[in-house]
Amino acid sequence: MPADDRLAREVAQRRTFAIISHPDAGKTTLTEKLLLFSGAVHEAGAVKSRKQAKQATSDWMKLEQERGISISSTVLHFAYAAPDRGPEGGWRFNLLDTPGHADFSEDTYRTLCAADAAVMVLDMAKGLEPQTLKLFRVCADRGLPIVTFVNKCDRPGMAPLELLDEITSEIGLEPVAQTWPVADGADFAGVIDRSSNELVRFDRTVHGATVGEEERIPVEKAQEAGGEAFGCPEDRFEAAFEELELLEVDQPELDREAFLAGRQTPVFFGSALANFGVRLLLEGFADLAPHPTPQPTVEPGEPRPIDEDFSGQVFKVQANMNPKHRDRVAFLRVNSGWFQRGGQATLARTGRQFPMKYAHQLFADDRETAETAVAGDIVGLVNASGLQPGDTLYAGKPVTFPPIPTFSPERFARIRNRDSSRYKQFRSALRQLDEEGVVQVLQHPELGEQEPILAGVGQLQFEVAKHRMTNEFGCTVELEPTPYELAREVSAEDAERVRDQRGTMVARDRHDRWLVLFANDFALRWAEQDFPDVTFHEMGMARS
Repeated sequence: MPADDRLAREVAQRRTFAIISHPDAGKTTLTEKLLLFSGAVHEAGAVKSRKQAKQATSDWMKLEQERGISISSTVLHFAYAAPDRGPEGGWRFNLLDTPGHADFSEDTYRTLCAADAAVMVLDMAKGLEPQTLKLFRVCADRGLPIVTFVNKCDRPGMAPLELLDEITSEIGLEPVAQTWPVADGADFAGVIDRSSNELVRFDRTVHGATVGEEERIPVEKAQEAGGEAFGCPEDRFEAAFEELELLEVDQPELDREAFLAGRQTPVFFGSALANFGVRLLLEGFADLAPHPTPQPTVEPGEPRPIDEDFSGQVFKVQANMNPKHRDRVAFLRVNSGWFQRGGQATLARTGRQFPMKYAHQLFADDRETAETAVAGDIVGLVNASGLQPGDTLYAGKPVTFPPIPTFSPERFARIRNRDSSRYKQFRSALRQLDEEGVVQVLQHPELGEQEPILAGVGQLQFEVAKHRMTNEFGCTVELEPTPYELAREVSAEDAERVRDQRGTMVARDRHDRWLVLFANDFALRWAEQDFPDVTFHEMGMARS
């Protein structure tokens, strides 16, 4: 097979996507179940009892396991083959599991820059929640098509039609139900696959830890059998089919082009914990989601063709995934061509050659050597001390991909080193956490590195920074809150002019950008009135 044809076939198999949700909507559980149904894991650790001390595969960081939340984005690569479906050889997924907690939305933002689509998980009882809305807007800004999964149908929740109305009114997408729940809570009897017109049920396994047998019943036969045959009250059973009839009349058919353009969202219902509807979601998503396409560039300005020489962009840097080796992994999304381990690439930011000798295919904190990869794949470059989020690597024709946007910090805390003998480690830890994007580290012009300031979106970022400094670097630190709530970027000259302004403080970040920190919106307005010729820029673009 010609090399170009082989590359095209490989890229057609790829589906690179992120899962977004509000905390506790069931995102990590769904991640586990997608791996379970694909055969990537044989038992879902996320649903094991606490006594057995099992943890979700995607939550590998010690603090994540202690707190029971996702803190750092992880990459999970797995394959899935469905008979008579998909491209030859089945699909190959790159799943980007993102933090659901609002304090880590910047890490989520960077990760979404590597995705081609997203699965939005909603809690059936709560619908669209604040963090879901925030992450949806990020996806919309990125132009990512979204598939919706309404989770926890085995618990009492909102009426399905009401949920569809909320999606329309709150985020402006036209929802198109691909499956439909039969009742909810204790009466939940399964989901109806609208494409095959069948009621789909699954054997319940202990804690949903393994895949149960699937039973498909034609809708006509299910209606003849009645609700009692499926453990569902007759009135609720009949109501589900009446709702289906309404959908047939009022709801438009799914238009894949409208989905890819961000106007429609296919909606699947189920329960990740109980394994209901997960396979339908996985296969439906694979059918609908786009394969990797040419990515926009800054230079030369035209999208980089998929069959061009190798290129990729670093979207995340994570240190100490393997504490025994104190390693540093740069997560690189391949954008074109073939990635070949052992090859050389040019780092666009410096123009220098970068050896790609140590490269891994990642599965949370597990890894295996990656010899090759194609567009859409995520590769971990190990011991990549010279790489930063946003960096472009390329071979052949020069290219630079757009920098990765960041969120402006909203919380600030002064950090102090309490062990003078560990000052070198203290500085090294802060530099590393800043480069990874765990927090931003700012310096006051007079205090310098003695008492730096941590900046972030939420308080939990500071807790993670402190935890990692203690456990990975052996530093004893103290955090002291500051009264500041927002930041604006100014020129060095303007920073000197406003440094004595009431309710403000000036500081500099590692890119030598000058920031003015404000105690509140009033302090910002006072500064704008007192210095009308100074432009206070909202932060929003990271330097590459």
